[in-house]
Amino acid sequence: MDGVPLSDFQAVFTKSKKIVVIAGAGLSAASGIPTFRGAGGWWRKYDAKALATPEAFARNPSLVWQFYHYRREVASSAKPNAAHWAIAHFCASPPPGATFRLITQNVDGLSTRALHPNAPEIAKPIEMHGNVFRVKCTHCDYSANDYNTPICPGLAGTETVFRMGQPEPIVRVKDLPSCPECKGLLRPGVVWFGEQIEREWDISMITKGCDLLLVVGTSSTVQPAASFAQDAKDNGAQVAVFNIERTPGDTDADFLFLGPCEQSLLAAFGLEEDEIDDS
Repeated sequence: MDGVPLSDFQAVFTKSKKIVVIAGAGLSAASGIPTFRGAGGWWRKYDAKALATPEAFARNPSLVWQFYHYRREVASSAKPNAAHWAIAHFCASPPPGATFRLITQNVDGLSTRALHPNAPEIAKPIEMHGNVFRVKCTHCDYSANDYNTPICPGLAGTETVFRMGQPEPIVRVKDLPSCPECKGLLRPGVVWFGEQIEREWDISMITKGCDLLLVVGTSSTVQPAASFAQDAKDNGAQVAVFNIERTPGDTDADFLFLGPCEQSLLAAFGLEEDEIDDS
């Protein structure tokens, strides 16, 4: 728990053989990625959560695409922070005799960008909620990564409307991103409310099999992180929580580190910023 000597965690970290990180919005906070939760969960005049549903996209694909275009633009200009680099360091080069996996709830792609281009496939994060730079066709099986900015001419500049106090733009469906194979309407490749998370079975097996689970930048009481953390705990793993503030689930953690995770993770891992490859 909070107040436990750092050396106690480091001893557990050193002897652990299957280390898993479950990361949430707090991981990317220092990179300037908005969380759209709580009192700040609004975009323009809309509740951001209400836009993240299949029903919202069916009703108004233009508005939903403007929201995700904005998120893509923010993520494009953001850079991984020290916490991303620290996790990427161990994903690519785990402690001797150990494995180190990242499961992220974030859709900004920053954890992947923190990896060296030649990092092994196993080092790449499992993105349970998808990625804003992925697109999927609503009519065929087409799915791909698209890093163009803007993703299409029709959405160019719509990200500045609210900041500039301009009228709500109207983007016709025919001017939204379209499938290169069937010309159907593309949708953001993210998991919306009411949809199943990606690779749920893999995540369940990985967390049940770990001996050390790090919950970073998210509450261990919020689903789906809560169920995976409980599964790990039930199967004998120790749980360390790295979060900006206390949450109700902290009492079940073996270790608790409060404060910005870009600071607490480096301290817990015994890393200095100049040891991390952020080139």
